[in-house]
Amino acid sequence: MKLESGRAEGDDQEEKGMNLVKFRMVEPGLAPRRTKLQVPGWAGAPQPRKDGSLEQPWHCVPFSEAAQYGIEIFYPYDNEFRVSTRNGQLILEGDFGPPPEDNREWPPFRPFGDAYYTYQLMLDLKVEPGFALKMDAHPRYFTDVTNTTPLAVPALLRRWWPMIYFAVFKSPPEGGVHIFRPGEPFAQFLILPEEPEFELQPMEDEEAAERELQSRRIYESRSTLGADSQWLSSTKTVFDATYRRLAGALRGGVPSCPVGEDQANSPAGEDQD
Repeated sequence: MKLESGRAEGDDQEEKGMNLVKFRMVEPGLAPRRTKLQVPGWAGAPQPRKDGSLEQPWHCVPFSEAAQYGIEIFYPYDNEFRVSTRNGQLILEGDFGPPPEDNREWPPFRPFGDAYYTYQLMLDLKVEPGFALKMDAHPRYFTDVTNTTPLAVPALLRRWWPMIYFAVFKSPPEGGVHIFRPGEPFAQFLILPEEPEFELQPMEDEEAAERELQSRRIYESRSTLGADSQWLSSTKTVFDATYRRLAGALRGGVPSCPVGEDQANSPAGEDQD
């Protein structure tokens, strides 16, 4: 997936395997980009994978890959904005200055029912035919121990809709607060097939047996696949690089010998960029 500002249809789209997502926006500070892990930051501390370390979100390959799967957007205003619930009432607090001259709703936030609030986003993301946009919570929501990260309500937007005029967020619980800080990511977009054309059905016995055999072989091979990478966290959980190395090998990104631990242990070794 390639993210770029709007250009003429057909320009430079010959890049094989690269889907284009074009954008236009009123607030440049939204700065849409492919989601990146922030280490140190919301993706965890730069603690190496070694005995005594506390496990970090970026240590988990499935989480890291999921977190980098979409497009993140950033809070574009200069002043912090807070949303809280007190005595059952939604409180919106922030200084946005004088309204702009383009007749936008101002301030750009307002209550929406009794359990939600909206943000006038004014962002247009155009995907290629056959795809749709799903707005969702930013992955830092799931790593935030302060519970102050805004919670975007999922929404599926079709390609033909020309502008995301507003986004909906769930209100914080009583006594809680959501904080929008300048330059912080607050939501993300995933690019999905426009229609969920799949059917759910149980596996045939032969296929189920094959999957079970694969599972057992991986489990029994952990002592060799991940032996040199095994470590014990400060919470007494045992980890190794079995999944990481299999995933890398299937992508063609791991040489025949294991990745050196100095690379594997570092956030930089996670291909964040």
